[in-house]
Amino acid sequence: MQINRFIEKEKRGWQRLEALTATSRGNAEALSEAELYELGHLYQIAASDLALAQRDFPSHQITRYLNQLVGRTHAVLYREEALRWQQFRLFYQKSFPLLYRRLLPYTAASFLLFLLPAIIAFAVVWQTPDHIYTLLGQDIASLVHTVEEGELWTEIAPSVRSSASATILTNNIGVMFYAFAGSLTGGLLTLYILLFNGLSLGAIFGLLQFHGMSPGLAEFILAHGPVELSVIFLSGGCGLFVADGLLRPGLLTRQAALVERAKTAVQLILGSVPLLIGAGLIEGFISPSGLPWPVKALVGLVTGVALHRYWLRRGLGIGD
Repeated sequence: MQINRFIEKEKRGWQRLEALTATSRGNAEALSEAELYELGHLYQIAASDLALAQRDFPSHQITRYLNQLVGRTHAVLYREEALRWQQFRLFYQKSFPLLYRRLLPYTAASFLLFLLPAIIAFAVVWQTPDHIYTLLGQDIASLVHTVEEGELWTEIAPSVRSSASATILTNNIGVMFYAFAGSLTGGLLTLYILLFNGLSLGAIFGLLQFHGMSPGLAEFILAHGPVELSVIFLSGGCGLFVADGLLRPGLLTRQAALVERAKTAVQLILGSVPLLIGAGLIEGFISPSGLPWPVKALVGLVTGVALHRYWLRRGLGIGD
């Protein structure tokens, strides 16, 4: 390639890129959306031109010019602070809901692995309360005695709600990470966590139903339950997704399949932490409060519908 032809062919793009870079004054946010798109497009072309110049004209001044131009544009596009914010915003605008939909079959399986044992345990304990010991062991005895005395354990005094909220949050995040980490056991630990938590909730509701106290617990979980349980089901789905890749790697090695799927699952798990923080605050302050149950139900309905509408519709061009 002749140097003169090369310069004549590409110089307009370089000049435009230089003008946009100067306009930005080192900050991509100073450009309009169209200008930023053009800047990125021209940057890619200039970087390709620089590679050609370094190969064919390594000592020519045009190579030094392109190197400086690409360097200045790179600094505009990839300012560390701006880039982090853009990545954070893009993740929640696009990536998080897209990844959720990708794992939806696994999340649905996680939901069923929780729901079916819960229904069975509810029916069994409702009919024969002593079966709760068979399902959950003798450690449940203190809770059973509390219920038999006609009391619920969900009352949280206003003075300790702040610390209770922190404890609840820590516990919820722990359950989420254990459900995901269970994938490394081939999914066995994930299955255990989902099945046991389903059995526990179902058995406790069955015990309360036998004593006519189930509405009290239902009222307590109305506000925070939709978001909290949805995130738990998602974390279980992440565990099943990674375990499936470990057990059925396809054309990949097991290690490669594990790494690839874990990258996806970790993004979903970390992205869900703010959701659990919100659910923990609701559980610590609104759920045990004296607000009427319709208000708590409205909180749960609004947050639950908003979350699933975001997960299922965001990024589809519907209601964005």
